Amino acid sequence: MLKIYNSIAREKEEFHPITPGKVRMYVCGMTVYDFCHLGHARVMVVFDMVARWLRASGLDLTYVRNITDIDDKIIKRAAENNESIGELTERFIRAMDEDAAALGVKKPDLEPRATQHIADMLNMIAVLVEKGLAYRADNGDVFYAVRGFNGYGKLSGKSLEDLRAGERVEVDAYKRDPLDFVLWKSAKPGEPAWESPWGPGRPGWHIECSAMSDHHLGHHFDIHGGGQDLQFPHHENEIAQSEGAHDCTYVNYWMHNGFVRVDEEKMSKSLGNFFTIREVLTKYDPEVLRFFILRAHYRSPLNYSDAHLNDAKQALTRLYTALRGIEVDAATLNWNDPQMARFQTAMDDDFNTPEAMAVLFDLANEVNRSRDVNAAARLKTLAGVLGLLQRPPEEFLQGASTAGALAPDQIEALIAERAAAKATRNFAEADRIRKELLDNGVVLEDTPQGTIWRSA
Repeated sequence: MLKIYNSIAREKEEFHPITPGKVRMYVCGMTVYDFCHLGHARVMVVFDMVARWLRASGLDLTYVRNITDIDDKIIKRAAENNESIGELTERFIRAMDEDAAALGVKKPDLEPRATQHIADMLNMIAVLVEKGLAYRADNGDVFYAVRGFNGYGKLSGKSLEDLRAGERVEVDAYKRDPLDFVLWKSAKPGEPAWESPWGPGRPGWHIECSAMSDHHLGHHFDIHGGGQDLQFPHHENEIAQSEGAHDCTYVNYWMHNGFVRVDEEKMSKSLGNFFTIREVLTKYDPEVLRFFILRAHYRSPLNYSDAHLNDAKQALTRLYTALRGIEVDAATLNWNDPQMARFQTAMDDDFNTPEAMAVLFDLANEVNRSRDVNAAARLKTLAGVLGLLQRPPEEFLQGASTAGALAPDQIEALIAERAAAKATRNFAEADRIRKELLDNGVVLEDTPQGTIWRSA
């Protein structure tokens, strides 16, 4: 039985879909005004893993991840770049898709854009206004009246009194209460705008996800996910909007992945420790980054450093090395098999990928000892559930070397020269060639079948 840590319950709970055998999941996606960073990578990889496990468990999943393509930051960046909002967002949506594909992240079933759902947002805002949960201010903005919703704070555990004392409360003279948040922003000169009953304007950020999730998954669905930073105020505000509009539970299970830290400090542009996915992938194979993300439990902080990425590379290398030289067909997922049962137990325990990976390494050790094809097949199949080890081993092991100075044919020529030197007992020359290769990021391994190589 799958158990999920439910942020709103603050404990692990058995997972029971609303409709038996079917799961509806919504994850907050990217605001597309810049390249995706490591925090985005973690969200994409974590919920790709969740989706893969739900499907491997035999559940029929509908996975929705939105795109925010209208926002203050987008408007500002487009103006700075002297390009249209459409040109900016399309460019960064393409970049996001390229980054996700590199990380082995499958496309969600549905990927709605905010600008495609303005009518849904207007309808929801109208319902909230009619119920007295929203009001038009004198400046033309429409605000949600937080004190009108009795359950506000139940996700974050924050009381209205604590919030009123000043935590993350915006000062706005047009609000009736400092806690109120904007649903509809009145148009400013030069900004994109849509017609509404309250005058031309554009949506606030929070209403987007309430409207899009409702459109694609209904008033009440199973899982809502996102980064820990979204728990308050974004997800808290989604609950207020959706439950206020529809008078029913919005989401049964709330999932939040932990923060990304860089050398033990929270990643931020102000600290100068901010990395895009593209920057990291200039130094590391994308599968190494995926492995690094999944090696930690999704709810724990993830500490990024070159040392941790290098360690992840070596660990993934050990797994691929076990499969080297074995012709492997996919094995059937048989949860009665002891190793597969261990893997299933780990994943059913709130997606415990560190323990699931321990099963992979145990299988790799078995393959290294026995060279058993069936054990290798189980290793590759279980790793595939996590989106790992699906490439030919040589492709990963002989990928771009650390220094990148030697082409494969040059490496093979040096290996042949070394073999010739060893044959004439010129061991000094053989050692010199080994060192030259190592200096160029190439590791040699002498086996009974001959010398093979991999990237350092």
